[in-house]
Amino acid sequence: MPLLEFLSPEAIIPALRVTGKKHALQELSAHAARLTGLDERTVFEALLQRERLGSTGIGEGIAIPHGKLPQLTRLFGLLARLEKPIDFEALDAQPVDLVFLLLAPENAGADHLKALARVARLLREPGVVERIRATRGADAIYAVLTEVSAPRAA
Repeated sequence: MPLLEFLSPEAIIPALRVTGKKHALQELSAHAARLTGLDERTVFEALLQRERLGSTGIGEGIAIPHGKLPQLTRLFGLLARLEKPIDFEALDAQPVDLVFLLLAPENAGADHLKALARVARLLREPGVVERIRATRGADAIYAVLTEVSAPRAA
């Protein structure tokens, strides 16, 4: 499943200004709602519900908040680079500056897990996170992701 199937250039926020985890989830929910047509509060509640199970901060400055929504018909991704790192209660207790939001239809089943794994793998590839952090505009960040997620010739 290519990452770019569920991430569009409009879903890249190159410099999100937030003051904390809850504020970040609110801003991400608002942006996702605008792009998907979903209700902002519904998205926010789904993300909060998942965070109550444990932080989606996976370490090394990265968080992958995610949730399932019955109104959604396809996977949806959104990447935000934060202007200033925030406490996200990450596994390694380090502040987070890259947040990849993933929303899935309620009946997505294994596709949701495959997409989460794909995002995590991509963000663990050597040099990818550094390049995203060094790149300024949404189009340039999308270009990095396009290059990295392209299938490699055998």
